[in-house]
Amino acid sequence: MNYAECLTYLAALGQELRGVKFDLETIRLMTEALGNPERRYPTAIVAGTNGKGSTSAILASILECAGYRTGLYTSPHLIRVNERIQVNGSEIADEDFASAFTQVCRAVERLIGAGRLAQRPSFFEHLTATAFLHFARAEVEFVVLEVGMGGRLDATNITEPRVAVITNVELDHIAYLGSTHAAIAKEKAGVIRGPHPVISGADKPDAAQVIRQRSAEFGAPLLELGRFVQISNVRERASRCLFDLSLNGDRFLSLESPLRGRFQVKNAAAAVTAAWQLARDGFRISPQAIREGLRRARWPGRLELVRERPLVLLDGAHNPAAAREIAAFVREQLRGKRLRLLYASMRDKAIDEISEILFPLAETVYLTRTAQTRAASPEEVLAAARFRPPNVVVEPDPVRALEAACRASSPDDAVLAAGSLFLVGAIKQALGH
Repeated sequence: MNYAECLTYLAALGQELRGVKFDLETIRLMTEALGNPERRYPTAIVAGTNGKGSTSAILASILECAGYRTGLYTSPHLIRVNERIQVNGSEIADEDFASAFTQVCRAVERLIGAGRLAQRPSFFEHLTATAFLHFARAEVEFVVLEVGMGGRLDATNITEPRVAVITNVELDHIAYLGSTHAAIAKEKAGVIRGPHPVISGADKPDAAQVIRQRSAEFGAPLLELGRFVQISNVRERASRCLFDLSLNGDRFLSLESPLRGRFQVKNAAAAVTAAWQLARDGFRISPQAIREGLRRARWPGRLELVRERPLVLLDGAHNPAAAREIAAFVREQLRGKRLRLLYASMRDKAIDEISEILFPLAETVYLTRTAQTRAASPEEVLAAARFRPPNVVVEPDPVRALEAACRASSPDDAVLAAGSLFLVGAIKQALGH
């Protein structure tokens, strides 16, 4: 298949949550048929409700700066599926994607023909197998894997990672992962698969206890950000945060978080702690590589600045925990600016709670929707919202909604687009970013 044919094939599999199933047998059969490419390089795995993409990107940047040819697998993508599979910060080329994906599809057909697979694997399983294969072909020396959802039965979770990171545990995807912090933590703690170190940012007592128990079962050293790691002297500089970090007596002074928002300091600290632990386990990662990796790290769609006047920021915050972090940023960094909020959401998100957090911050709320079948219409958002904003503009097209918000803004105002990474992707594509 060529690249276009691969995209058509993927689209026919449906969006990632349609008919989602959790098991590892399918991905294991797929990778076995491909010669187990996932065994040809060491890995780190990053799970968590929020911040796992940022943490993964920062850790991969540190490893690259340490001299390792580094693979990074993330989800979802904002514009092109190639974004999910990167080597040393470069997206997989179309022809390389087509080659690896075609080999995966041929393996699937053989498995179905032999009766070893009862049905075609999911969208995410196809992409995960493609990533594993491409990384082996590209002769990477280390791979950072971001969990798609949960962890225990996520398709990424078939390697034995040299370090596992759990950024946090909040209530999200409750229909799939459970409705309590403890239940969700059990799924995320499934990435702990052996006696290798675990970095945990979970601060909910029930969730933290589940992770402690799982770590103890496997004899995995547990480094909790709230206990083992000391973050201090956090201060602002040009909308970024500088901070000091102490790890078992090793001090890192004036580290710079590469992303906007104080909440990103914790994600940066998790990535630094993972790199520090890998260094203790024999990987060649110097303090200079850690500092440079932080400086170079990029992760689009997270308080991403796409326009200066008026200030336009994009963020994929889609659950209450993420919305609270964005609200804190607005109060701290956009104080004194009139804010217009562009909001879109999937139907299965906590629109009621998010509306109470984000809508009161804005002078006007522009309600829009993306092209996904799961997307809530503006009318559905209003019906679900607990806070009814006094000024509402309904504009179903995200690009026209952004244009309207910018036209209504003075050069010193701010526009924030939030609620869905699909919204972020639609705007970035329209702007050519």
